[in-house]
Amino acid sequence: MEHTQTSHNGNSAASPGAQRRVLVVEDDTTIVEAISARLRAEGFLVQTATDGPAAVDTAEAWQPDLLILDIMLPGFDGLEVCRRVQAQRPVPVMMLTARDDETDMLVGLGVGADDYMTKPFSMRELAARVHVLLRRVERAALAAATPRSGILRLGELEIDHAQRRVRVHAEDVHLTPTEFDLLVCLANTPRAVLSREQLLAEVWDWADASGTRTVDSRIKALRRKIGAERIRTVHGVGYALETPTP
Repeated sequence: MEHTQTSHNGNSAASPGAQRRVLVVEDDTTIVEAISARLRAEGFLVQTATDGPAAVDTAEAWQPDLLILDIMLPGFDGLEVCRRVQAQRPVPVMMLTARDDETDMLVGLGVGADDYMTKPFSMRELAARVHVLLRRVERAALAAATPRSGILRLGELEIDHAQRRVRVHAEDVHLTPTEFDLLVCLANTPRAVLSREQLLAEVWDWADASGTRTVDSRIKALRRKIGAERIRTVHGVGYALETPTP
Protein backbone atom coordinates (compact mmCIF):
# COMPACT_ATOMS: atom_id res chain seq x y z
CA MET A 1 0.00 0.00 0.00
CA GLU A 2 1.36 3.43 -0.92
CA HIS A 3 0.78 6.71 0.90
CA THR A 4 1.31 9.65 -1.41
CA GLN A 5 0.93 13.39 -1.17
CA THR A 6 -0.41 16.03 -3.50
CA SER A 7 1.83 17.04 -6.38
CA HIS A 8 4.58 19.53 -5.64
CA ASN A 9 3.86 21.79 -8.57
CA GLY A 10 2.87 24.69 -6.35
CA ASN A 11 -0.71 24.97 -7.54
CA SER A 12 -2.43 21.89 -6.15
CA ALA A 13 -4.65 24.03 -3.91
CA ALA A 14 -6.14 25.63 -7.00
CA SER A 15 -6.56 22.39 -8.87
CA PRO A 16 -10.08 21.02 -9.33
CA GLY A 17 -8.88 17.82 -7.68
CA ALA A 18 -7.23 19.44 -4.66
CA GLN A 19 -7.72 17.55 -1.40
CA ARG A 20 -9.91 14.88 -3.01
CA ARG A 21 -8.87 11.31 -2.20
CA VAL A 22 -8.56 8.61 -4.85
CA LEU A 23 -7.80 4.98 -4.04
CA VAL A 24 -6.20 3.16 -7.00
CA VAL A 25 -6.59 -0.63 -6.81
CA GLU A 26 -4.48 -2.42 -9.41
CA ASP A 27 -1.89 -5.20 -9.24
CA ASP A 28 0.11 -4.06 -12.29
CA THR A 29 2.91 -1.83 -10.96
CA THR A 30 3.37 0.04 -14.24
CA ILE A 31 -0.32 0.95 -14.46
CA VAL A 32 -0.48 1.91 -10.77
CA GLU A 33 2.48 4.24 -11.12
CA ALA A 34 1.13 5.84 -14.30
CA ILE A 35 -2.36 6.45 -12.86
CA SER A 36 -0.97 7.71 -9.55
CA ALA A 37 1.44 10.11 -11.26
CA ARG A 38 -1.31 11.54 -13.44
CA LEU A 39 -3.73 12.00 -10.56
CA ARG A 40 -1.08 13.60 -8.34
CA ALA A 41 -0.36 16.01 -11.19
CA GLU A 42 -4.08 16.84 -11.18
CA GLY A 43 -3.88 17.67 -7.46
CA PHE A 44 -5.45 14.54 -5.97
CA LEU A 45 -4.35 12.70 -2.86
CA VAL A 46 -3.64 9.10 -3.85
CA GLN A 47 -3.28 5.78 -2.11
CA THR A 48 -2.89 2.40 -3.76
CA ALA A 49 -3.69 -1.23 -3.03
CA THR A 50 -2.67 -4.28 -5.02
CA ASP A 51 -5.15 -6.94 -3.88
CA GLY A 52 -8.78 -7.26 -2.85
CA PRO A 53 -8.45 -7.50 0.93
CA ALA A 54 -6.01 -4.56 1.10
CA ALA A 55 -8.37 -2.48 -1.05
CA VAL A 56 -11.32 -3.05 1.29
CA ASP A 57 -9.23 -2.34 4.40
CA THR A 58 -7.76 0.84 2.89
CA ALA A 59 -11.16 2.10 1.76
CA GLU A 60 -12.57 1.61 5.24
CA ALA A 61 -9.64 3.33 6.98
CA TRP A 62 -8.96 6.15 4.50
CA GLN A 63 -12.50 6.96 3.29
CA PRO A 64 -11.61 7.85 -0.32
CA ASP A 65 -13.78 10.12 -2.45
CA LEU A 66 -13.41 7.80 -5.45
CA LEU A 67 -12.09 4.33 -6.31
CA ILE A 68 -10.30 3.32 -9.50
CA LEU A 69 -10.67 -0.43 -9.40
CA ASP A 70 -9.27 -3.20 -11.58
CA ILE A 71 -11.49 -6.27 -11.95
CA MET A 72 -8.75 -8.92 -11.91
CA LEU A 73 -7.06 -8.83 -8.50
CA PRO A 74 -5.37 -11.29 -6.13
CA GLY A 75 -7.27 -12.26 -2.99
CA PHE A 76 -10.69 -11.55 -4.41
CA ASP A 77 -11.68 -9.67 -7.53
CA GLY A 78 -12.71 -6.07 -8.08
CA LEU A 79 -16.40 -6.94 -8.22
CA GLU A 80 -16.23 -8.26 -4.67
CA VAL A 81 -14.19 -5.22 -3.61
CA CYS A 82 -16.90 -2.99 -5.07
CA ARG A 83 -19.66 -4.89 -3.24
CA ARG A 84 -17.87 -4.71 0.11
CA VAL A 85 -16.84 -1.06 -0.20
CA GLN A 86 -20.32 0.02 -1.27
CA ALA A 87 -21.74 -1.86 1.73
CA GLN A 88 -19.53 0.30 3.99
CA ARG A 89 -20.48 3.63 2.38
CA PRO A 90 -21.51 4.89 -1.06
CA VAL A 91 -18.48 5.95 -3.10
CA PRO A 92 -18.12 6.50 -6.86
CA VAL A 93 -16.21 3.68 -8.56
CA MET A 94 -14.49 3.57 -11.93
CA MET A 95 -13.74 0.00 -12.96
CA LEU A 96 -10.86 -1.09 -15.19
CA THR A 97 -10.63 -4.30 -17.18
CA ALA A 98 -8.31 -5.86 -19.72
CA ARG A 99 -11.26 -7.44 -21.50
CA ASP A 100 -13.61 -5.54 -23.76
CA ASP A 101 -16.50 -7.68 -22.59
CA GLU A 102 -19.99 -6.23 -22.27
CA THR A 103 -20.97 -8.88 -19.72
CA ASP A 104 -18.13 -7.73 -17.46
CA MET A 105 -19.30 -4.17 -17.92
CA LEU A 106 -22.89 -4.93 -16.98
CA VAL A 107 -21.85 -6.97 -13.94
CA GLY A 108 -19.56 -4.15 -12.82
CA LEU A 109 -22.31 -1.60 -13.18
CA GLY A 110 -24.69 -3.96 -11.41
CA VAL A 111 -22.55 -4.08 -8.25
CA GLY A 112 -22.33 -0.31 -8.00
CA ALA A 113 -19.66 0.94 -10.39
CA ASP A 114 -20.32 4.36 -11.94
CA ASP A 115 -18.03 4.20 -14.95
CA TYR A 116 -15.95 1.68 -16.85
CA MET A 117 -12.76 1.81 -18.92
CA THR A 118 -11.12 -0.93 -20.96
CA LYS A 119 -7.33 -1.25 -21.08
CA PRO A 120 -5.38 0.22 -22.74
CA PHE A 121 -6.78 3.67 -22.06
CA SER A 122 -5.68 7.27 -22.25
CA MET A 123 -4.47 8.75 -18.95
CA ARG A 124 -5.88 12.07 -20.11
CA GLU A 125 -9.34 10.54 -20.55
CA LEU A 126 -9.07 8.72 -17.22
CA ALA A 127 -8.27 11.97 -15.41
CA ALA A 128 -11.12 13.75 -17.20
CA ARG A 129 -13.59 11.05 -16.17
CA VAL A 130 -12.40 11.21 -12.55
CA HIS A 131 -13.09 14.96 -12.47
CA VAL A 132 -16.52 14.40 -14.04
CA LEU A 133 -17.48 11.68 -11.55
CA LEU A 134 -16.55 13.86 -8.61
CA ARG A 135 -18.46 16.84 -10.02
CA ARG A 136 -21.52 14.62 -10.41
CA VAL A 137 -21.26 13.47 -6.80
CA GLU A 138 -21.06 17.09 -5.64
CA ARG A 139 -24.06 17.98 -7.80
CA ALA A 140 -26.07 15.08 -6.39
CA ALA A 141 -25.22 16.14 -2.83
CA LEU A 142 -26.37 19.67 -3.59
CA ALA A 143 -29.59 18.37 -5.15
CA ALA A 144 -30.22 16.23 -2.07
CA ALA A 145 -29.77 19.29 0.15
CA THR A 146 -32.23 21.32 -1.97
CA PRO A 147 -34.47 18.63 -3.46
CA ARG A 148 -37.27 19.14 -5.91
CA SER A 149 -40.62 18.65 -4.30
CA GLY A 150 -43.16 16.11 -5.36
CA ILE A 151 -43.15 12.67 -6.92
CA LEU A 152 -43.22 12.04 -10.65
CA ARG A 153 -45.52 9.19 -11.66
CA LEU A 154 -45.41 7.69 -15.11
CA GLY A 155 -47.81 4.79 -15.00
CA GLU A 156 -46.42 2.22 -12.54
CA LEU A 157 -43.05 4.00 -12.49
CA GLU A 158 -42.62 6.44 -9.59
CA ILE A 159 -39.65 8.79 -9.16
CA ASP A 160 -39.23 10.50 -5.79
CA HIS A 161 -36.83 13.40 -6.34
CA ALA A 162 -36.60 14.39 -2.69
CA GLN A 163 -35.55 10.94 -1.51
CA ARG A 164 -33.86 9.90 -4.79
CA ARG A 165 -35.94 6.74 -4.75
CA VAL A 166 -37.62 4.82 -7.56
CA ARG A 167 -40.53 2.40 -7.33
CA VAL A 168 -42.05 0.11 -9.94
CA HIS A 169 -45.45 -1.41 -9.14
CA ALA A 170 -45.04 0.09 -5.63
CA GLU A 171 -41.83 -1.90 -5.08
CA ASP A 172 -38.54 -0.11 -4.36
CA VAL A 173 -35.91 -0.42 -7.10
CA HIS A 174 -32.28 0.11 -6.14
CA LEU A 175 -30.54 2.40 -8.61
CA THR A 176 -26.98 3.65 -8.48
CA PRO A 177 -26.59 7.47 -8.44
CA THR A 178 -25.73 7.41 -12.15
CA GLU A 179 -28.75 5.28 -13.02
CA PHE A 180 -31.04 7.58 -11.04
CA ASP A 181 -29.66 10.67 -12.82
CA LEU A 182 -30.03 8.97 -16.20
CA LEU A 183 -33.63 8.01 -15.47
CA VAL A 184 -34.48 11.54 -14.31
CA CYS A 185 -32.90 12.98 -17.46
CA LEU A 186 -35.10 10.77 -19.63
CA ALA A 187 -38.17 11.40 -17.43
CA ASN A 188 -37.81 15.18 -17.72
CA THR A 189 -38.99 14.90 -21.33
CA PRO A 190 -40.96 11.64 -21.52
CA ARG A 191 -41.37 10.15 -25.00
CA ALA A 192 -38.82 12.61 -26.40
CA VAL A 193 -35.77 10.97 -27.96
CA LEU A 194 -32.47 12.03 -26.41
CA SER A 195 -29.27 11.29 -28.30
CA ARG A 196 -26.38 9.50 -26.64
CA GLU A 197 -24.38 12.71 -26.88
CA GLN A 198 -27.15 14.65 -25.11
CA LEU A 199 -27.26 12.07 -22.33
CA LEU A 200 -23.48 12.15 -21.95
CA ALA A 201 -23.55 15.93 -21.65
CA GLU A 202 -26.47 16.00 -19.20
CA VAL A 203 -25.64 13.04 -16.97
CA TRP A 204 -21.88 12.63 -17.29
CA ASP A 205 -20.88 16.22 -18.09
CA TRP A 206 -18.93 15.24 -21.17
CA ALA A 207 -19.87 14.88 -24.81
CA ASP A 208 -17.00 12.84 -26.25
CA ALA A 209 -18.45 10.41 -28.77
CA SER A 210 -16.08 7.71 -27.45
CA GLY A 211 -18.26 7.58 -24.33
CA THR A 212 -21.48 6.56 -26.05
CA ARG A 213 -20.90 2.92 -25.16
CA THR A 214 -21.03 3.96 -21.51
CA VAL A 215 -24.55 5.28 -22.18
CA ASP A 216 -25.60 2.05 -23.91
CA SER A 217 -24.35 -0.08 -21.02
CA ARG A 218 -26.07 2.11 -18.45
CA ILE A 219 -29.33 1.94 -20.39
CA LYS A 220 -29.13 -1.87 -20.41
CA ALA A 221 -28.52 -1.93 -16.65
CA LEU A 222 -31.43 0.47 -16.10
CA ARG A 223 -33.74 -1.61 -18.27
CA ARG A 224 -32.99 -4.69 -16.20
CA LYS A 225 -34.18 -2.84 -13.10
CA ILE A 226 -37.23 -0.87 -14.26
CA GLY A 227 -38.36 -3.03 -17.19
CA ALA A 228 -36.99 -3.16 -20.73
CA GLU A 229 -40.28 -1.97 -22.22
CA ARG A 230 -40.00 1.40 -20.45
CA ILE A 231 -37.00 2.61 -22.47
CA ARG A 232 -37.33 2.75 -26.25
CA THR A 233 -34.28 2.58 -28.50
CA VAL A 234 -34.30 4.75 -31.60
CA HIS A 235 -31.56 3.16 -33.68
CA GLY A 236 -28.88 5.55 -34.79
CA VAL A 237 -30.25 8.30 -32.56
CA GLY A 238 -30.70 7.51 -28.86
CA TYR A 239 -33.30 6.63 -26.24
CA ALA A 240 -36.70 7.71 -24.96
CA LEU A 241 -38.64 6.93 -21.80
CA GLU A 242 -41.99 5.42 -22.69
CA THR A 243 -45.10 6.52 -20.78
CA PRO A 244 -48.57 4.98 -20.65
CA THR A 245 -50.96 6.08 -23.38
CA PRO A 246 -53.55 8.48 -21.91
